[in-house]
Amino acid sequence: MMMVEMSSVSSALLPITELTDHLRLSSGFADDGSQDAQLESCLRAALAAIEARIGKALYRRGFSWHLSHWQSVTAQVLPVAPVSSVDTVKLVSRAGAETVLDPGSYSLRVDSHRPAIEAVSSLPNPSSGGSIEIEFTAGYGLDWHGIPADLRQAVLLQAAELYEAQGTGEAGMACGVAVLIEPYRSVRMRGLSG
Repeated sequence: MMMVEMSSVSSALLPITELTDHLRLSSGFADDGSQDAQLESCLRAALAAIEARIGKALYRRGFSWHLSHWQSVTAQVLPVAPVSSVDTVKLVSRAGAETVLDPGSYSLRVDSHRPAIEAVSSLPNPSSGGSIEIEFTAGYGLDWHGIPADLRQAVLLQAAELYEAQGTGEAGMACGVAVLIEPYRSVRMRGLSG
């Protein structure tokens, strides 16, 4: 299984000003933008860390997910949430020939933690050596203010932690971030043997 972002978050959408204010970098001085690249790097790292920890995309963007087989012939849980649309589902043969599935043969089960593609009857298997490619759109907001407030605060706290720890190699999860992101984490249940 491999998931690829089809586009990255534009620099213009990143909250550089909010992070500058959070760090109080502009207090008493004119902001000449000289730290913007460093702040952007910290924000991107914070976004990636939080998205990985909660299994959710903060900014809405496209993803392409490749897998070798379905989880089941009736449904396939998607690897990230919240999903707003399934754009295409393709079966790809070993030779690279693509067959796009009829969108009427499946639907999106919207779920804040485990969205899924559900088959109307059953999901067709790829040919031997073939694969499945699912293109979908996921994420909370098109811009910074479309992301839930507690997740925005977690990103700023984590980015500040990364900014302040530069060169020391001591950056970890910032104090308070775990509490802010906990409601967004997916609970994984495992069967008990006994």
